Amino acid sequence: MTKRKSKGAYMISAVAEMYDIHPQTLRLYEREGLLKPSRTEGNTRLYTDEDLQRLEFILSLARDLGVNISGIAIILQMRERMEETQRQIQDFVQYIQAEVLTRANAAADPSKGAIVPLRRQSIPSPEPPPKRR
Repeated sequence: MTKRKSKGAYMISAVAEMYDIHPQTLRLYEREGLLKPSRTEGNTRLYTDEDLQRLEFILSLARDLGVNISGIAIILQMRERMEETQRQIQDFVQYIQAEVLTRANAAADPSKGAIVPLRRQSIPSPEPPPKRR
C-alpha cells in the first residue's frame, strides 16, 4: 500500500503522495481527532511512523470496509480501550504469577510467610489408659 522510509517524520505533502490522498483529507482526519501529527515551530505538520501506521488502519477502514469518519472514530476509540484492557490484564497476570511464586516459596518453608509464627513444640505422647482388673 505504501513505500515507507524507516524512522522519520514526514510532511503532509509527502504523506499525501505516499498514500494517494489529498492533503485536505489528512487535515480533516486531524480536525476530527483521528490523527495527531506533531508540529514544527513553523506549525508544519510532521507525521511519524506511528502516525503512518494509524493512517493505514484508517484508510483500510474507509477504503476497504466503507466505514465513515464517525465509525472510524468509534473503532479507533474501542481499539485503544481494548489495548489498555489488554495491558491491564497482562499486568494482573504478572502480579498473580509473582504472588504464586512467592507463596510457593513460602510453602516450601512453613516458617516463612506464615501469618502467625509457628513454634515447634514437642507434644507429650498420651499415656496409655490404665489396665482394668
